[in-house]
Amino acid sequence: MTDFSPFEPSLWYATACEAPQTQPLNKEITCDVCIVGAGYTGLTTAIELSRRGVVVSVVEAREAGFGGSGRNAGHCTPTFAFLSLDQVRGHLGAERARRLIARQTGGADLAADYIRTYQISCEWKQNGFFQGILCPSQRAGLEAKCNAYAAAGCPSEMVDAAEAQRLTGSPRFLGGWMLRSGGHLNPLGYARGLARAAMQEGARLFTDSPMQELVREGSRWRVRTPGGSVLADRVIVATGAYTQGGGTGVERSYRILRALIAATNPLPAEARRRIVPFDGTMHDGRGDIFVYKYDAAGRIVASMFPMGRRGRDLDYTRELFMDRLRWLHPDLPADTRWDFYWSGELDMQRHTIPRLYDLGPGAVACTGLSGRGVPTGTMLGGILADWAQGTAEPDLALPVEPLRSAPAYMAIAPTMMLRWYRFRDRLAARRNGSALPPHA
Repeated sequence: MTDFSPFEPSLWYATACEAPQTQPLNKEITCDVCIVGAGYTGLTTAIELSRRGVVVSVVEAREAGFGGSGRNAGHCTPTFAFLSLDQVRGHLGAERARRLIARQTGGADLAADYIRTYQISCEWKQNGFFQGILCPSQRAGLEAKCNAYAAAGCPSEMVDAAEAQRLTGSPRFLGGWMLRSGGHLNPLGYARGLARAAMQEGARLFTDSPMQELVREGSRWRVRTPGGSVLADRVIVATGAYTQGGGTGVERSYRILRALIAATNPLPAEARRRIVPFDGTMHDGRGDIFVYKYDAAGRIVASMFPMGRRGRDLDYTRELFMDRLRWLHPDLPADTRWDFYWSGELDMQRHTIPRLYDLGPGAVACTGLSGRGVPTGTMLGGILADWAQGTAEPDLALPVEPLRSAPAYMAIAPTMMLRWYRFRDRLAARRNGSALPPHA
């Protein structure tokens, strides 16, 4: 992929804290570990390694947080996207899955720790994640999910219809799942804060320095950029869906799924006391998901995936977003409008578990955050730091695999998956006599 969605229209670009002062790489340097990509994964890896006394350099094609880290919807939900915990165990084996589940479910608390330690200004709130029940047939599956995460040590509980309405202000939910460790933030502010923290710990960060070539030189690796190069013992490529150039082939290992995000004008305080008064992150419970939360100014930030006209026709997309929000919250103020609209790209893996790919002796790529970027990118730093310091592969929380191209069917899989979820939502509603939202 060569053309990314615009960065500047996002709410986060307008409201995030300032980026730290950086410069492009303009000479040849050496270090222990070179990290390519200054998103959550690359920056938390830089922090963890620098804390351990490792000499680290980070090269970034644009600016810290330019990719998915700076333009996502701002949710920090420490679960696995689309997979049950039993499915994670089936893919990884019991012991490795135990390690990964512990890290993933602790991802929000780890983010909170970074934010406290480095005093990152990013609108962080950890008030919980709520997933609603819109029709009776959803209850059993959501209860199983709740119980599985509770058994894994997460503060997890089911709530009835009355409690769901008290938490969310919506009359639509028959109940829901409350994951107390969920949080939300300004994602670009978090990325910029992590960049500042990495530099504070001693890492060198070079922006506007895309990797043009990765070549082996004796027992080391050279990362070439337009203005210079880095000679390092180890290299970690952490560019995710925004991978370009370098000749690694990493971009063939995943498929792109776009996310659409919109933000309203600030709601008055009186409305915020009625609408999502618990001020956490919201999932409407449908497979064709609608997720939303507040920013610090009281704007509702909502996100969906594109489908059909949604995402291609801007006026229709804005109308759909507003109709879905008003369906959930009929008392939304009449003058509510969308002031910001933007999109971003996700790197989807077949099993929606992050992957570590072997690029040669002492070089790996990490990809496949699959829509859980804030907690997953945050926790991956520890795994990659362990790898860089020589932890044996069987003892890592993720296997290091040969680089493989995504299966051919993945070219259409994200679209077909979303259409299937939408059909399943309609079928469940019809069987249960439940109401469907507009444009469903």
